[in-house]
Amino acid sequence: MKHHRRRLAAAVAAGIAAALGSTPGPAAAHPFGDPQTVSIALDGARPEVVRVRWKAGGLDDLVLLGVSLGLLPKDRVMLDGAVFYRDSDAAAIGPSDRFAAYLLKQITVAGGGKACTGTVEPPSDLAKSGVTVDYTCPGPVGTATVAVHMLTDLNPAYQTLATGPKGERAVYRQGEDSHDWPLGAAAPGAGLGRSAALQLGAVVGGLLLAGAAALLFVKKRKAKEIAKP
Repeated sequence: MKHHRRRLAAAVAAGIAAALGSTPGPAAAHPFGDPQTVSIALDGARPEVVRVRWKAGGLDDLVLLGVSLGLLPKDRVMLDGAVFYRDSDAAAIGPSDRFAAYLLKQITVAGGGKACTGTVEPPSDLAKSGVTVDYTCPGPVGTATVAVHMLTDLNPAYQTLATGPKGERAVYRQGEDSHDWPLGAAAPGAGLGRSAALQLGAVVGGLLLAGAAALLFVKKRKAKEIAKP
């Protein structure tokens, strides 16, 4: 049995719950440790399929999720904020239909403005490798709109670090739960998010303007020197 304790915030929240004589609710969740992650990619053999892999940030997050889904007993979460994880917990959560339904509700994908249908692959090791969901879209995907709300129903402070093709990255958080990912080879700005592409364009444009201004200055200076008697 492994005993995992996160930060003071969780203990304080649990202490308040204990003082009120109640069991810990969503406020006892632990969003302040290692962040959960997702990776987004286009299936190489199927251009209409977007693959999303989710992995919990910590084992205690899996326990909290399992308890909230009714897959683990409530006594795994103590009033002082301590969370007890057992090696069998991931095996109890991974194959569950409730867990699959939760994934498909909290992570959604759209291609070309149309919703894609998700299929959850039964994870071989949920704790170490996470879980993969294949989203089949109506046609080949150039840019996919991926929304992630994982664990934010337990605590809105949860965030998710996301990675995509060519090193593109994004952070999902409350109020910023959707992101457009260029996936197809022909997609404009592939490998860059829209904001990153705009920033790069601004930098290049600024350099070109600066270069033009410097060249004009040099020409004017030479013209003045030639005009001197």
